[in-house]
Amino acid sequence: MIRIQLQIDLTYEVDAHGADFVFNVHAAHTPNQRVMDERLWLSQTLPTQVHLDPHTGNRHLRLRAMPGPLKLSYSATIDLMHHRADPVSIAEVPVHNLPFEALEYIYPSRYCQSDRLGKLAIGEFGALWQGYSRVVAIRDWVRQRVAFTSNSSNGTTSAVDTVIERVGVCRDFAHLMIALCRAVNIPARFATGTDYGADPALGPPDFHAYVEAYVGGRWYLFDPSGTAIPMGLVRFGTGRDAADVAFATIFGGVRAQAPVIRAVAVEDPARDMVLPFHTLEALSTDSGVVGRA
Repeated sequence: MIRIQLQIDLTYEVDAHGADFVFNVHAAHTPNQRVMDERLWLSQTLPTQVHLDPHTGNRHLRLRAMPGPLKLSYSATIDLMHHRADPVSIAEVPVHNLPFEALEYIYPSRYCQSDRLGKLAIGEFGALWQGYSRVVAIRDWVRQRVAFTSNSSNGTTSAVDTVIERVGVCRDFAHLMIALCRAVNIPARFATGTDYGADPALGPPDFHAYVEAYVGGRWYLFDPSGTAIPMGLVRFGTGRDAADVAFATIFGGVRAQAPVIRAVAVEDPARDMVLPFHTLEALSTDSGVVGRA
């Protein structure tokens, strides 16, 4: 088991008209991701609403902030009980056998234009054995051809843009891998978490975008940017692309400071808690039950 102690601090200055926020910073509730000792603190005394999506486990916090400073702090202890499998044993699921909950993740979306990358995907991956290894091949293709470069893209950069520019951040790596998976009929979705294990040379800890692909009847984890340790990823949200699960969506005039994130793994062999490590096994925090995250 992996135990992560998480702390997130967000700071904003809201203009004179106030602003509406939708946050996606709560750790998701899934059968294999247990959230404990959870606390949320706001510097303003405000009514809030938290919506739980029963299918994905995503939780969205909605509030209207008054003018002036707004600080949000979220902390939690999260236990990750990964399903681990031999990649050789994991086959793709034919479209006619996909659960309906997975079907939306083979369609093009705003940032993952799989319909425009079909020729590329078929040429590169169409002849490969159809299973977990084909998803790995797509991940590695993206990792080898795109350079991780901070501040090299923006909120409108799409998978097609990344194919052309060949630079990006984790969000762009994820969008491109998802688009290529979908182009060969492998459901893939965008996931947000924290970049546990990232090289400090890339900057301070931050939110992280990665990929979950549906093969073998489960959503398996992939990090196409190669900057994090997948076993240490805490899931906040999953969606079609970044538009669905931004950590903060803001309506109104706001100045934001850089988020401050702390993710610490607990090592306690007596309680079967180990530090996250890289592995060639397939990892999933999905229950494998149709309709559940």
